[in-house]
Amino acid sequence: MALAAARLRTSGMRVTAQRMAMLMAVSESAGHLDADALRERAQRVTGSLSLQATYNVLRALTDAGLVRCTQIPGHPARYEIDHHDNHHHFVCRRCGAIRDVECTVGAAPCLEAQLPAEYAIQEAAVTFWGLCPDCRAAAPAS
Repeated sequence: MALAAARLRTSGMRVTAQRMAMLMAVSESAGHLDADALRERAQRVTGSLSLQATYNVLRALTDAGLVRCTQIPGHPARYEIDHHDNHHHFVCRRCGAIRDVECTVGAAPCLEAQLPAEYAIQEAAVTFWGLCPDCRAAAPAS
């Protein structure tokens, strides 16, 4: 809890039990959990936590740069600690598992869009789709 409180203070955020519990839930997860799974984990510390409060806390943590929200089509928003690195995601089409994929170029954005100079691109999100090793092994040969 002390580490979560320190991270909140360093980011200029007010320290609350809900924010500490949610930041701990995201930090202790393997990453890529949705709001419901994080709410369940945070409630182990806070007791009850409404769904609206969960989304409010996740939004505040995301806005502060402590948590990264990833929107993958067909999936609920997923959250992970924001390490301020530039990575993308692999999604298994069968089981839905999500895995980080390092960017091959490095600096954000790692892709260059052909847009007029008036546009300020800040990020490029790439999602790789396929089968994870377990689903690939279980797939019938074609």
